[in-house]
Amino acid sequence: MPHYVQLGSIPHKRHTQFRKPDGGLYSEQLFSTEGFSNDYSLLYHIHPPTQIIHTDEPINVSPKVSEEKMLKHRSFEGFHIQPEADYLKSRKAVLVNNDCHISLAAPEQSMTEYFFKNADADEVIFVHEGSGNLLTQYGEIKFGYGDYLVIPRGSIYQIQFDSNNNRLFIVESFSPIRYPKRYLSKYGQLMEHAPFCERDIRAPQNLQTLDIKGDFLIRTKKKGMEYGIHYLHHPFDVVGWDGCCYPYAFSIHDFEPITGRVHQPPPVHQTFEAHNFVICSFCPRLYDYHPQAIPAPYNHSNIDSDEVLYYVDGDFMSRKNVTRGMITLHPAGIPHGPHPGAVEKSIGKKETGELAVMVDTFHPLQLTDYALQIENKNYVMSWAE
Repeated sequence: MPHYVQLGSIPHKRHTQFRKPDGGLYSEQLFSTEGFSNDYSLLYHIHPPTQIIHTDEPINVSPKVSEEKMLKHRSFEGFHIQPEADYLKSRKAVLVNNDCHISLAAPEQSMTEYFFKNADADEVIFVHEGSGNLLTQYGEIKFGYGDYLVIPRGSIYQIQFDSNNNRLFIVESFSPIRYPKRYLSKYGQLMEHAPFCERDIRAPQNLQTLDIKGDFLIRTKKKGMEYGIHYLHHPFDVVGWDGCCYPYAFSIHDFEPITGRVHQPPPVHQTFEAHNFVICSFCPRLYDYHPQAIPAPYNHSNIDSDEVLYYVDGDFMSRKNVTRGMITLHPAGIPHGPHPGAVEKSIGKKETGELAVMVDTFHPLQLTDYALQIENKNYVMSWAE
């Protein structure tokens, strides 16, 4: 859970009268992704956040699954996803199951004509290329290369990009995104052995209250459909808020790798967890320091999980022919490991500059038509000498 944050003006007690300068009441809204049973925030609006004036016909945006069952290693050229002007249209789901959707996006333009709300899923947006500003009801978050933007479901947001060159790796989670439990004290603080701490978490800042009347379109995704809902007032009319449920940013460059005398298993790279999957960060680090250590990862069998690795930057000594934005999928049921020659080549190496995001899912992933369009067909045979 993110730590407690307060911005703007709020009343002394929750659920009590909080009046405007003209004597009218501000409208309180409780925001929580798990009903009334977990983290929440309280937002105070100038106008009720319920004033709908028009609705559009819904659009089906469900991913088109092309392969539901398969047992072979796959590889995809992520940067072959073509850029598109519109942010939502640019998002292409490539790997999906009932717990998460993994998408690639290359948006060229900022969101100016509408706002977006994912009513189904928490979003983790990894910024591979580009920079800009995430605008929310909670305030603004500046972002750039290497940032994870964690957006709780139901959050209303816009993204302003600084240029038209943007590459995003997006994970939609149908359960709340959390910090790994083993990193947290029983009171919710990130402990000393965690690879990051609260200082590394960037909460929204610069809360701007926009009291504007008009026609404000919030494109809302729910159960594979996108609904156009028009509101009477600007959704960013919040004068203040407090709580522990809000969008935040965390930079992969602030992840402090855990190393050892011998090769450490993938869980040391874990950054977030959700129901039935985890997200890990592979960052530049010193290699193992046992005098006979083998830095290359050992062969291992994914019996319980599909492993997705998104290659960001740097040198990946365990793989051949790696490109920026490449995705590899190693499904549960068959072993995988370093490519031929990588083990011997790694011996004596002192450090790595690799940067990658890994998603391990405990239920099988399905391939969409977009995935098949960018696939490296012969990857499964790349271990043959």
